[in-house]
Amino acid sequence: MSRVWEIPVHDSTRVRDARIAAREACGQAGLAAARTSAAELVATELATNLLKHAGGGRMVVNLVMAPVGGGEDTSVQLFSLDNGPGIPDVGAALRDGWSTAAGSLGAGLGSCQRSANAFHLYSLPGRGTVAAARIDPEPGRRGTPAAPVPAAGITIALTQAEQSGDAWSWVRSGSLVTLLLADGLGHGPKAAHASTAAVAELSRTAHLPPADILRRLHTALRPTRGAAVTVAQVDTDRGELSFAGVGNVGARVRTGDSWTSLVSHPGIVGAYFPAHVPVRRVPWRPDSLLVVHSDGLPSRWRPPEDPQLLAHDPSVVAGAILRDAGSPARPARDDTSVAVLAPDRRTSAHDSRL
Repeated sequence: MSRVWEIPVHDSTRVRDARIAAREACGQAGLAAARTSAAELVATELATNLLKHAGGGRMVVNLVMAPVGGGEDTSVQLFSLDNGPGIPDVGAALRDGWSTAAGSLGAGLGSCQRSANAFHLYSLPGRGTVAAARIDPEPGRRGTPAAPVPAAGITIALTQAEQSGDAWSWVRSGSLVTLLLADGLGHGPKAAHASTAAVAELSRTAHLPPADILRRLHTALRPTRGAAVTVAQVDTDRGELSFAGVGNVGARVRTGDSWTSLVSHPGIVGAYFPAHVPVRRVPWRPDSLLVVHSDGLPSRWRPPEDPQLLAHDPSVVAGAILRDAGSPARPARDDTSVAVLAPDRRTSAHDSRL
């Protein structure tokens, strides 16, 4: 799933580009015409809102594992990121008829909520808005929100290239929930090949502990140029997070009111594997949150502290971290991925909290 789309939206011509990106993503995912139309509608509405209400922003379209289908199906994830004035009342904005733009019917966000299988919106006055919409292969039951998933992420490519050398995925095996993020060495198609191979191997190794998963990945990635890989695994029965990483990948876990860095071991999975892989174990509580990221994210990024954001869906948390870590004056120097793992405590897929 290395194909990514990033569309800066600063004039009306880019709305069409966002719609085309959604259509292309649905084609890559093999989605039927009806779901493709839903994705195009959501992309059009979100891009239009960026122009009307935020003074511009950017759309990011990713391919992600569908929440059902055993990892065989693919969904389309659309992000809208801006640093505009924000939305003063998110609940009102999701109701048809609300708008701050003259001549607007104000049905955009409501239509996004109805069309997407999962739609999440976070906005802070004066700081901007993050919207995340997921289009699955099958429509959701009318009036019934999709079941929340514990992990989500966002990926962009260096200089808005078509392929990213980063990839992430998650899988559940009994009481174990495992999150993987791989950063293929370098960037471009060969880096994407390495990270995609790591993701493919995860589904076959999710029953193993993190260090053993990394050893299996080392064998699987030998035909590739290799990757930096982090594996985080939550045992929900024991209430424990186990973390292991090889290469230049980062992670921070929040417990209570504090963030702790989790350090990876030097090396390259598939090329230079360490003799011993240290494993860090920390308690995993209902208020815990894990953020893993590739080295495209600035090293001095600041983890979020807003309690309302921290309690939001992982897709919105990941989008907000990516948005806030960079700026036009500080462009990304590599492919960039952020993935977030949270306890299974999300309230609703159609979340309208600020």
